[in-house]
Amino acid sequence: MLSTTSAAAEGGTITVSGTGNVSVVPDMANITLGVFNTAATAQEAVSGMSDSIGAVIDGLLEAGIDETDIQTSSLRVNPIQDYNADSDRSRITGYSAQSMVTVRVTEIDELGVILDQVLSNGANQLNGLQFDVADREPHLNAARERAVADAMAKAQIYTNAAGVSLGGIVSMSESGGRVAPVAMEMSNARASGVPVAAGDISISANVTMTYAIED
Repeated sequence: MLSTTSAAAEGGTITVSGTGNVSVVPDMANITLGVFNTAATAQEAVSGMSDSIGAVIDGLLEAGIDETDIQTSSLRVNPIQDYNADSDRSRITGYSAQSMVTVRVTEIDELGVILDQVLSNGANQLNGLQFDVADREPHLNAARERAVADAMAKAQIYTNAAGVSLGGIVSMSESGGRVAPVAMEMSNARASGVPVAAGDISISANVTMTYAIED
């Protein structure tokens, strides 16, 4: 799919933007998951969380995830406060501890089994699931080619409509390509397993081109 943005002609030049998208079947995924635990004291909250996240990581390793593909992404300990409206005061009633890890899954056919395993081992937080491709560059280059073709086609249309001729390229720049993420909520997980449908992902590129205008 190619999308149309805007064009502006001024001072003997015309500037156009082009977008190119490529649909790709993903072959890997990144998951952010973890454990949230509460207790009366901070030490108890952290201890319970540590035991659970340790079991989750052990389960990932047993499922065949490489140790280098598991990375702690956040670790938090916070007081739990109860606010009393009558006295306009708060008191600490306990503590929460949370640890999140980001996991790279390179065997996408095993994703559902891996999710089921980490849930069984104590994970109760699932904050993101993003599909991707291990070798993104060929697909990104295809999107770049479509983006340039999109911009060139628009430049020709605008100059034809204005009754002028399109000159050479004065400048060309790219604004970051991206992969459209796929989100998954905890409510989608079933006790008997986690259904996962990867579908297609979209890799996009954006380019801005400035042309000289010839009378």
